[in-house]
Amino acid sequence: MNLDDQAEKELRATVAGVVARPGEPGYGEAVAIWNGSITRRPSIVVRCTGTGDVAAALKYARDAGLEVSVRGGGHGFSGFALTEGGLMIDLSPLTSVTVDPQARTATAGGGVNWGELDAATQAHGLALPGGMISHTGIAGLTLGGGIGWLCTLAGLTCDNLIGAEVVTADGTVHRVSEDSEPELLWALKGGGGNFGVVTAFTYKLTPVGPLVNFAMFFWRPEQGREALRAVRDFVPTLPADCGAFIAGTNAPNAPFVPEELRDRPGWLLAVVGFGDAEGHARAIAPIRELLAPAVEDVEAIPYTRLQGMFDHTGPWGAYSYEKAVHFDELTDEVIDVMVEHQPRKTAHLSFTPILVTAGAYHEVPEDATAFSGGRTGRYVVNVTAVCPDRETFDIDRAWVREYWEALAPHAVGEGSYINFMSEYEEDRVRAAYGPAKYERLAAVKAEYDPGNVFHLNANIKPVTSREAR
Repeated sequence: MNLDDQAEKELRATVAGVVARPGEPGYGEAVAIWNGSITRRPSIVVRCTGTGDVAAALKYARDAGLEVSVRGGGHGFSGFALTEGGLMIDLSPLTSVTVDPQARTATAGGGVNWGELDAATQAHGLALPGGMISHTGIAGLTLGGGIGWLCTLAGLTCDNLIGAEVVTADGTVHRVSEDSEPELLWALKGGGGNFGVVTAFTYKLTPVGPLVNFAMFFWRPEQGREALRAVRDFVPTLPADCGAFIAGTNAPNAPFVPEELRDRPGWLLAVVGFGDAEGHARAIAPIRELLAPAVEDVEAIPYTRLQGMFDHTGPWGAYSYEKAVHFDELTDEVIDVMVEHQPRKTAHLSFTPILVTAGAYHEVPEDATAFSGGRTGRYVVNVTAVCPDRETFDIDRAWVREYWEALAPHAVGEGSYINFMSEYEEDRVRAAYGPAKYERLAAVKAEYDPGNVFHLNANIKPVTSREAR
């Protein structure tokens, strides 16, 4: 037996989880990530059940000179859960969720998705700001920021992160909190997966649900310009206990939609109220006066249903790509670009989600977290290709890029939200964070990952001793 074989034998004996090569049980499941356009394949996968497995996998990769990738939920557009020929650390077995309803906190494993976390917290009438697709992993969303329905009420996911268990490149396990390694905790709040493998997250929770008040309005495509202007005037009138979402998308295939409009393109506004039904009714009334929708649906629904309502827009295995820009306002010029470019998509599911940020999102000081998206903009416009095959993907990826290039001159600054990047060019990552945050993150990177082992992400290069001077 040569040394390489001996090292792998020791790895398999040490790890409590599954170690798999291509063709072995567990490998196919581990590498089947959400974005079907990604074709990279690791040479070995370690499906970790705890920090010991992660440390053993890192040691093996270090000794073998293998590139390391980390899979949490496997839902990222970039597909960097996969390495070509390297070692994948797969956290998907880490699915435990523990809720303390008295303290209003939850601790969740690095492989938990939002559907699992929401189910556990809603059992106690609590929630965490999170994504809008239930099979998204909590890990990547938290580490990048986390914009969702609750951002107006409770901020970003990362704003509510109060602790973490992190395994760094040297195999050391860190229990991170405001009282222990606060600078690393700051970096985890938006700095991506640059600093280590996060095996557990601890969050503060907010009382929400179990029912929320939901309203959806839909306008035909020929109403686009008028509808977007009406929405622009309406959204700032919403109270703090409401969240809003806008999209260039297809109408739901649902009984409340006239048959001739089902699955047809148009413009959508959704408003969720986290207070009482009467307050929600008052909040949504002005939109009807501004422009009568072609379709509307108003009802009380479980919060967990809300969190999975858009699952169909991101089916597992679809070929996906996205680019995003931030705006203070949806100006007439921005609306003109959207109305011109939205109809040019090819795939049925390709769409333009527009996230509305207000309230608690803006109240967090800019330097309180490492979040890259900035705290001043009101809208995040995300142009998204979601395609069934490679041919359509190539067409709609070009649509995304052309659409984005037309929007970019009107955007707020050069920054961007790293979770809405499919490609991580160094200059774009630097611009996303801005000089001050990037330099601070680079210093944290130098302390915890000086060798840049964790570089398959929105990579922060570790500052060198010479640069530090």
